[in-house]
Amino acid sequence: MPKTTANGIEIHYEEHGKPEDPAMLLIMGFGAQLTLWPDELVDELVGHGFRVIRYDNRDIGLSQKFDGVKAPGLVKMTLMSKIGLTPRVPYTLADMAADGIGLLDALGIDRAHIVGASMGGMIAQHVAAKYPDRCLSFTQVFSTTGNPKLPPAKKEALQALVTRPKSDAEEELVSHGIMLARTIGSPGYPSPEERLRERTLTSVRRSFYPEGPTRHLSAIVADGDRSSMLGDISVPTLVLHGEDDPLVPCEGGKHTAECIPNAKLKTIPGWGHDLPLELVDELAGEIASHARGSVAA
Repeated sequence: MPKTTANGIEIHYEEHGKPEDPAMLLIMGFGAQLTLWPDELVDELVGHGFRVIRYDNRDIGLSQKFDGVKAPGLVKMTLMSKIGLTPRVPYTLADMAADGIGLLDALGIDRAHIVGASMGGMIAQHVAAKYPDRCLSFTQVFSTTGNPKLPPAKKEALQALVTRPKSDAEEELVSHGIMLARTIGSPGYPSPEERLRERTLTSVRRSFYPEGPTRHLSAIVADGDRSSMLGDISVPTLVLHGEDDPLVPCEGGKHTAECIPNAKLKTIPGWGHDLPLELVDELAGEIASHARGSVAA
């Protein structure tokens, strides 16, 4: 897999499609490697005529790690946020947005369609707000504004996300990954056991780095409420969200669409916090249609 220096750190990435096609940058979420973007979705987007780039965020996968850099505890950060103080964290979502722009710079890409999922959607919000001249369009997938008044994650979904495996043994890591995927996944589109196990095993063998998500979480908490910032986004925006998302409730996507001028919203019943094969064609079609329409407009 290629690697490059972006925003002063080493980023691992993949490119798919023709170099001359419009670029589309996929930004993945909390503690997730680039491989969480299904190959089938990437292939569909390539088939729609895009040069698709997916990459590992800093501190995860095969990108640069921030070993030994401590993040403040979740309780301390939450309390500070409630009284209007911004906790000091190893890095911010704005820093991670600059990583994405740095990757575009390294690849010689002036403008790209930006697609972000979950925490990646939060990062993409910063990209769209702060680097509008680099964005052809913005698509947010199951993400939110950070408004504290929005409905929280279901208790079991949040617990599954932040709980660490009992050991570093491969089978334990795979079992834990499958449990997490089942807990936050789509009730209307459950993944076949064999596919889920294979994908989880591939992810574990590619990289296991439990320290990175701790710092990712600190960046999310420290970022706070982005509602005001979203009002400044002028990039053509599409918000995609599952109506049965247990981790980031659909209200988060709806609120995003309300905050961004002229944003379009598409919700799908039965869809949770994953990218099931049954929805690949529909999601790729929505993303591609929005991207093409944004350029035509």
